[in-house]
Amino acid sequence: MLQVKNIHKAFHKNEVLKGVSIRVEKGDVVVILGPSGSGKTTFLRCINFLEKADQGEISFDDMTVDITHAGSADISRIRKRTAFVFQNYSLFNNKTALENVTEGLIIGRRVPKDTAIATATQALQKVGLGDRLDYYPSQLSGGQQQRVGIARAIAVNPDVILFDEPTSALDPELIGEVLGVMKQLAREGTTMVVVTHEISFAQDVANHIVFMDGGVIVEEGSPREVFLHPKEERTKSFLRRINFSGGDYLI
Repeated sequence: MLQVKNIHKAFHKNEVLKGVSIRVEKGDVVVILGPSGSGKTTFLRCINFLEKADQGEISFDDMTVDITHAGSADISRIRKRTAFVFQNYSLFNNKTALENVTEGLIIGRRVPKDTAIATATQALQKVGLGDRLDYYPSQLSGGQQQRVGIARAIAVNPDVILFDEPTSALDPELIGEVLGVMKQLAREGTTMVVVTHEISFAQDVANHIVFMDGGVIVEEGSPREVFLHPKEERTKSFLRRINFSGGDYLI
């Protein structure tokens, strides 16, 4: 469904991405792991044109966009097929949970207001916030705010949802509620690409693991292959560093 080829991105003289490619099929949950500074978030942002890569190609089914020559119409076409969940929530502080979800529908996608409200309400109910429609971000916990962010992504009915470390800004006791929503989405067949440090989530939910370091993909494969039988020494050292033993591996 989604194919991203040969993505390069540099900030001044710092080459952050050095030709990264992935393929995502409908219903896949692809988890991207790696140390800080490996290029994971930049790569995810390039898929959605939150950062414009210097080189590469993005394809959705029979639609292909050459990033070097992508114009506003090309970017709009890609963004209409994706949704992005940010690590810092990125909610409007002066808008309620419901308004935060309807904003993109009404303004960005020209959905009639009544339809947008119904869609947003359903999305918030799906993430367990049906009783918080009129709450402002300041009245919500970090986990609830992130669930509003997920509802905003669900509401636009994208082909793929891109998650950028969705639990990294949360207190430890709030992580579970966000991961629970994501696991439910995965069970329902939602296509996701997730940058995360949550190894247990990757074990339980992902069907494909990508390990990045230094702006390249070092190793990729099924969770069993990457976690239990890594081939590359860099992957092995990363798993040792995070004290992953594979002893609680469930798949």
